[in-house]
Amino acid sequence: MGLTKKYGRRGKLALSDVNLTVPPGRVIGLVGPNGAGKSTLLHLACGLSEPTAGSLTVLGARPAASAAHLARVGFVAQNTPVYGSFTVAEHLKLGAKMNQAWDAALAERRIGQAGLNLAHKAGQLSGGQRAQLALTVAAAKRPELLIFDEPAAALDPLARKGFLENLMEFVRELGASAVLSSHLLGDIEQVCDHLIVLCGGRVQVAGDTRELLAGHARLLVSRAELDRLPAGVEVITTEHSGARSSVVVRVDAPPASLPYPAEPLSLEDLVLGYMTRSAVTANGRAAR
Repeated sequence: MGLTKKYGRRGKLALSDVNLTVPPGRVIGLVGPNGAGKSTLLHLACGLSEPTAGSLTVLGARPAASAAHLARVGFVAQNTPVYGSFTVAEHLKLGAKMNQAWDAALAERRIGQAGLNLAHKAGQLSGGQRAQLALTVAAAKRPELLIFDEPAAALDPLARKGFLENLMEFVRELGASAVLSSHLLGDIEQVCDHLIVLCGGRVQVAGDTRELLAGHARLLVSRAELDRLPAGVEVITTEHSGARSSVVVRVDAPPASLPYPAEPLSLEDLVLGYMTRSAVTANGRAAR
């Protein structure tokens, strides 16, 4: 709680006072613009770096508190890094050597399903094949939590589709939770049931995806009505067109009960609304 991370001598702020509880047994989508702090948050969760202030607990303990705790978390970093000079078989041998709970049968089965040749070096594989190898190595640890940092960003649509399908198969097979960081909202919408929007190092909104969509709407009101919105309506963003305004709002009551025309939001509308509000707020602070 109160998680803060600064970098460098000048203390560049990457995360600021983040308070967040991630529910177990879910597939969580972490979204936000470049530089929002997504990778920083995931690196802290994996124990790859230490917070400047605040505390973080993962699976009931400090991240990377022990070798046993490390084994409970599987991590696939950005660009799905693998060892280019190692063969596929050598990756599996290394995984088995480093993880006591290594599931060799699962790894070999998944490698076969992905059509990977055990004798081929990782540097000879396509981007999609390297992603499948990295995913298999992470999952064969049989972790309780899988963390993915923009794993499919560089993949073509077909390879990305296969990667996401296999990700969900692993989650179901392992009974694991997963956190997927991505700027591709289609990927988030396809596989995630919980959403975190992170902008400017701060959590803008978080919750069950269906509940968030049900609790937001786009209202069509006159400019005069903007100042008379009822209690329980929080304005996220506003766009004006003549005398009319299109307002993305968060509401306590069902949107249909409001005395204005209301339209449901897509996941993209919701995320862009919070990203826009964060950018406007940041620009206002910079101007002052």
